[in-house]
Amino acid sequence: MAATGAQAKPQQQQQLYRGIVKQVTSGDCVVIKSLANKDGKSLEKTLMLSSITAPRLGRRINPTSPDSTIENDAPYAFEAREFLRKKLVGKEVCFVKDANSLTLDRGVLYLGRDAATGENINEAIVAAGLAEVRRLNKPTEFETRLVSLEDSAKSSNLGKWSKDSDADHVRNIKYTLENATGFVDSFRQKPIDAIVEFVRDGSTLRLLLLPSYHQITVQLSGIKSPGFKRDGDQEVPEPFAEEAKQFVETRLLQRDVRVILEGVANQTNGILLGTVLHPNGNISEFLLKEGLAKCVDWSMGVVSGGAQKYRDAEKSAKLAKAKLWKNYTQAQTNGDESSRNLTGKVVECVNGDGLVVKLQDGSFKRIFLSSIRPPRLADFPNFTPKGDKKGNQLYDVPYLFEAREFLRKKLIGKKVNCTIDYVQPKSDDYPEKVCCTVMFGETNVAEALVSQGLAKVIRYKQDDDKRSSRYDELLSAESRAEKKGAGIHSNKEPTTMKVADVSSDVSKAKQFLPFLQRTGKMDALVEYVSSGSRFKLYLPKETCVITLLLSSIDCPRLGRPAMNGQQAQPSDEFAEEAFLYSKSHCMHHEVRVDVESVDKVGNFIGQITTVDGQNIAAGLVENGWASVYKSSSTSAALFTVLNNAELKAKEKRIGKWKNYVEEKIVKEEAEKNEPAERVINHKKIVVTEVNNDLHFYGQLVENGPKLEQLTGQLRAELDARPPVPGAYTPKVGDVCVAKFSMDEEWYRARVLAVQSNGNVNVLFIDYGNKETTKSTNLAQIPAGFESLPAQAHEYGLAMVQLSADEDDVEIALDKFRELVLADPETEFSINQEYKVGNIEFVSLYDAANNDIGKKLVADGYVSVDRQRRERRLQKILTEYLKTLSAAKAAHKIMWRYGDKEQDDANEFGMAPVRK
Repeated sequence: MAATGAQAKPQQQQQLYRGIVKQVTSGDCVVIKSLANKDGKSLEKTLMLSSITAPRLGRRINPTSPDSTIENDAPYAFEAREFLRKKLVGKEVCFVKDANSLTLDRGVLYLGRDAATGENINEAIVAAGLAEVRRLNKPTEFETRLVSLEDSAKSSNLGKWSKDSDADHVRNIKYTLENATGFVDSFRQKPIDAIVEFVRDGSTLRLLLLPSYHQITVQLSGIKSPGFKRDGDQEVPEPFAEEAKQFVETRLLQRDVRVILEGVANQTNGILLGTVLHPNGNISEFLLKEGLAKCVDWSMGVVSGGAQKYRDAEKSAKLAKAKLWKNYTQAQTNGDESSRNLTGKVVECVNGDGLVVKLQDGSFKRIFLSSIRPPRLADFPNFTPKGDKKGNQLYDVPYLFEAREFLRKKLIGKKVNCTIDYVQPKSDDYPEKVCCTVMFGETNVAEALVSQGLAKVIRYKQDDDKRSSRYDELLSAESRAEKKGAGIHSNKEPTTMKVADVSSDVSKAKQFLPFLQRTGKMDALVEYVSSGSRFKLYLPKETCVITLLLSSIDCPRLGRPAMNGQQAQPSDEFAEEAFLYSKSHCMHHEVRVDVESVDKVGNFIGQITTVDGQNIAAGLVENGWASVYKSSSTSAALFTVLNNAELKAKEKRIGKWKNYVEEKIVKEEAEKNEPAERVINHKKIVVTEVNNDLHFYGQLVENGPKLEQLTGQLRAELDARPPVPGAYTPKVGDVCVAKFSMDEEWYRARVLAVQSNGNVNVLFIDYGNKETTKSTNLAQIPAGFESLPAQAHEYGLAMVQLSADEDDVEIALDKFRELVLADPETEFSINQEYKVGNIEFVSLYDAANNDIGKKLVADGYVSVDRQRRERRLQKILTEYLKTLSAAKAAHKIMWRYGDKEQDDANEFGMAPVRK
């Protein structure tokens, strides 16, 4: 309501104030912040509205005392305060002081720059029925006007003159929280309407929540402004503390805001963490941009909506050297962006925070996950390990093994992308550490580890920029883990693994030997590879750690550094290659182990097989990095496997057999007695499976009726006596029956590997195809059904060899499958030409007597094996080579870009055509 006439005009002797309303303390009292004077400073005045009395707001007397008392609001006191707050706060006003006001600044308040045009606030609140007029014996014209407005409000039942119950207009303010955490969780990070009642410093506010009337203290999440320290009876501001407080007061004090409650800063005092949102934006971001606050790590993890915007705001203030950052110096980065990015395959997991990565250039690099650390005994002050006396942190520290296993199962053998965040310099106790953010696909490995409660986030000094590039995500993950009590944040008493360390302990090894021998093949985890033939294994079912040496092979030894007065010993030839082979195939992989014996110092002796059936000893031998010797414990079957592997290495003249000549002499002697003509003895077969090396499986047609009869009887037996799912425990090498996934029928099968997740790799012995299936799809083979030998025989296609180009290999295999597998009833003829190990290499003919191998050569799918020197094969070899020349001339398939074999000489550095 605008003032009119002489009744509203101030007299000449009256004092006039102009300014901005900072705060409304009650329905008849305001705090005005005057406009800046000549010195650039502004003054504040508390002013009372004259001639009226508004209801008193309640208060909490001595809030810091346990005996504090609460005075409730008078009815309509809050409505009166709100009437003025919504109308005045932040607005320009003028105040005319009463001439007779001696001790207090009382007068008339106008909304606007002057009294002539501004709205008279004294009259407005009386007209709204929210204040009473003090009635005097000799009222002035202005006071008479107020009485008239009051009478009008009474007659209209406005405000406090309404007929409502007074109790309906009294706030029930809640000054304390019984359960601060539960209170925060009840809102589920949804914005709550609130009024800023008080600004303690730039990042600490007192809010009144609406409509519940909870009065809470909120500390802004993720940031900290300079504060005020008490020195005796005075508060001493830190640098820029007053500027930060004024910045927030000017924008938020007594403003309507929305607050997102995100956590508890101090459970004892009930101080909460939150984000305060004004219609113009997030006050935290504005403080950071102005350089009036800094990001703090301890509460950054709870910031809703992500913390990157806070970091960006702080960064802009740093670059501008604003206020708190006036002396900021930007840290120098090491190298350009490209040199900080690494890509490779994980080959080793170091405890719970380190990895060894094989880079694309073939080199190995040890890295550590940035800004996290694995569990330590210090995290569990009331816990004492109860493990082996020798002690092993991996098993003794709660959750450390779980952390390592999390990384191992997720990353071993997988490609990762690493970004170097910082390098931790070498110290007296620790070597230099390259710390990276490691991404597996879209997953931040460190964040995943922290979110499971298997690592803690390192806290840094305020201005320490050497941290993870995704540090705030780590803090958020840790906050989630703490909230759900995961891993090291659990309230449960921690436990550790009770593991017996049997490695190199003779007495314990001898005690364990009979048990391990009776068990047969066991699941194991390779914890460490010392050399090509020496491994440290963890046996989960037996809960022990053993050292195992590969039996029946002689593997070169790695060198040793000079120590304890002894001279350094160089590595044997090929020792490094053998070590790298075993490490790449086994380190931190799950394997199958078969213990045979124990040596005099407590090392177990036996064999290791990977989950896909690869015998490590055989692999070392086949690559020429180890040789075979037959010990008393070597079985005939194992010796055959190793001996065949050695024959292949000798034939290829690789590794330690690179200068081998004995085999050549034997061959020459054999060639003298060899027949000059091929022996033709065709057999009818049906091709059932083709492998990736151009080997194939076939069934002899003459045995078809026997197989059909056996299969029918087998299924009838199983139908009559159905096996109990899960009753059969598969063991590697066992012949059993298994359901084939394509038709759900039973077939004879051999167990190749048993995986830790319960799946089993099997070979269907009558058809040659392999499959991974659940153990519940396997059963014990009924008695008598294993007497018929396996009907799928493995053959190699004679006289031909595949290209070294993987694309050409796929094309050739597809063509071969098309020729031999299109019709499962088609019969072929084979003729054995030679054997390599136990594999027969044959010529394969279709029904029209066409040579399949020769056809593949003619169409440019494969090349010819020129190494066959037998006299009886020279005629067919000549035919194949003529066919090969025609295919090259026509630039067919693998020869479409020319004759690759011309570049196969060693000086060109090219790999030869693959066998």
